[in-house]
Amino acid sequence: MLPEALRPLQALATNLWWTDQADAVDLWSFVDPARWEQTHHNPVALLHDVELGRWEELAEDEEFVRVAHELEAQMKREIGASTWVDAEAPELHGRCVAYFSMEFGLHESMRIYSGGLGVLAGDHLRSASDLGVPLVAVGFLYREGYFKQVLDDGIQIEAYPKHRFERMPVQRVEGPKGPVEITVPIGTFEARAQIWRLAVGRGSLFLLDTDLEGNCKEARALTHHLYGGDETTRIRQEILLGIGGLMALRALGYAPDLLHLNEGHCAFAPLVLMAEKDEAFARKHCVFTTHTPVPAGHDRFGAALVTAELGPWCESVGLDVDDVIALGRVDPEDEEETVCMTVVAIRLSCSTNGVAALHGEVSREMWKSLWPEKKVEDVPIHHITNGVHPVFWMAPAARALFDQEIPGWRQRPWDPAVWEGVYGIEASALWMLRSHLRMRLLEEVARRTGRELDPDALTIGFARRFAPYKRGDLIFTDPERLWMILNGEQPVNLLFAGKAHPRDDAGKKIVANVLDWATHSEFRDRVVLLEDYDIHLGGLLTSGSDVWLNNPRRPREASGTSGQKVILNGGLNLSILDGWWPEGYDGKNGWQIGEGRVWDDEAAHDAHDVGELYEILENQVLPLWADRDALDIPRGWIDSVKHSIATCAPKFSSHRMVRDYVREVYIPAITAR
Repeated sequence: MLPEALRPLQALATNLWWTDQADAVDLWSFVDPARWEQTHHNPVALLHDVELGRWEELAEDEEFVRVAHELEAQMKREIGASTWVDAEAPELHGRCVAYFSMEFGLHESMRIYSGGLGVLAGDHLRSASDLGVPLVAVGFLYREGYFKQVLDDGIQIEAYPKHRFERMPVQRVEGPKGPVEITVPIGTFEARAQIWRLAVGRGSLFLLDTDLEGNCKEARALTHHLYGGDETTRIRQEILLGIGGLMALRALGYAPDLLHLNEGHCAFAPLVLMAEKDEAFARKHCVFTTHTPVPAGHDRFGAALVTAELGPWCESVGLDVDDVIALGRVDPEDEEETVCMTVVAIRLSCSTNGVAALHGEVSREMWKSLWPEKKVEDVPIHHITNGVHPVFWMAPAARALFDQEIPGWRQRPWDPAVWEGVYGIEASALWMLRSHLRMRLLEEVARRTGRELDPDALTIGFARRFAPYKRGDLIFTDPERLWMILNGEQPVNLLFAGKAHPRDDAGKKIVANVLDWATHSEFRDRVVLLEDYDIHLGGLLTSGSDVWLNNPRRPREASGTSGQKVILNGGLNLSILDGWWPEGYDGKNGWQIGEGRVWDDEAAHDAHDVGELYEILENQVLPLWADRDALDIPRGWIDSVKHSIATCAPKFSSHRMVRDYVREVYIPAITAR
């Protein structure tokens, strides 16, 4: 039981509003720094674990009590304040948008995400809250979630520690007769799910949980792992997410005006509307975002499996499962074709978008057969380029500098005119910021690994999922040349992090290869692979790296957002022209690898790109870094940093992204009916 003076801590701990408030983070850390690290920065666990004597001591600390009360007051004030929607999008007043996603990356203490898709969903929720969009989200509260990565004897091992929900910032939704529950028939069993609420500023994320007494083991397993299990488990999860997710929102009293399907995992949700009226009605009430430019990345299920698992629900609501199967085939008459969840979602949505301009082009080409009468350029798939939350992904020191030097950046982060203010910042101030953030990152590297890297060396970061197309070990193609780059007159640190999917053996081999080079006697002073990449480590890497390296095989990166986070902290991008970078790069705000072509020969592609990567590092990046004035400041480098921030920060903000969804997708869909 907390002392009365500390009551505000309970409200702060159970709303993720605190996660981008530097004073709140400092407050929690001050309670018990060791436990704060041990709990993965989880204030609810802190409230459970810290001894009463410490709380009583803090209750006597006038400054601590003052900050706690001021933070609670600030949270209430901001949540109750007027918003962008109030001023600019009154069409949404009294409306409700329901956002469905298999994963949400909101904070490192909640392992209900695996990577980019989840982090994008988390930033969408944050910005929707900040802007006042009437959006409610639904997903799963996984008992074990995505895996923790352990690197042991040169290989990746997956560990699945169990979540204890009472130690998480979630609250089970209770009704007059106890926990609110829904039941979905799936295959030969019924899956009962209870509902948990996670507060995200103004917004709510509702999470389904089937790990309940009375459920069969198959039902209980549905919310154990994210992307775990076989094809049967996957389709069962997608039935629960789409159909059960909409049932849950209705059980809670929500009547969504629009369903936003974030990737094809949610494509069964429109079937509920289709069963209630018809296909045209469902289409008018759904919009779809696709994230996958690789054909193999789209979920496909055999007709027999769909019949077995979805058939009982279809029968219960009067739908013919064969009609659903036909919806999921490009050619409904082809009985050999599998059921593609992306095709279902496209057919049952009034709007489909990719997540970058290039990805929109790829998606139109990929799905043109759904509109055989149209030219590729007329296929009705548009794009809204992803962005990142402008406050959450900015280090506290960067926020403080911009608060001082760029008035209005928090209120209008999408406005290019606001970010023009970066050109007026003294070069010494930006260089001091970069040195501080690099040192902060390298101190964490030392804490985690015991490796002391040069704090004055140019630090290059590479962190993402270790899928083969991302080519995580490309830079090691010519070890001798790389050694010369890392150990020249201007030394270089090279930092890696990332996980391979548990069933991706090729990705695991890349992890092992990078780890082998990072422990090689000639590279261990310059190269580090950091274990268990998560949101916290991602924030440290994207803020602390001077250069962010990205070298996927074009055009397989739908968008990518890690490089957008780097910009907010004064780092520069060195990237293939893939994903978002073709829209960001202007020749002066970073570097491009390659000419933006697509290769048929992967070996030739790799050889070309790694050669160009080495040349750019040797002849452009390092000379610019080395060109210092009398105060040892690389003014040309800082000029590029300023230009990068001015040109990219407004364009790749999730506030801009959500505003685009509101104006280009949500309002048109709702008002067209």
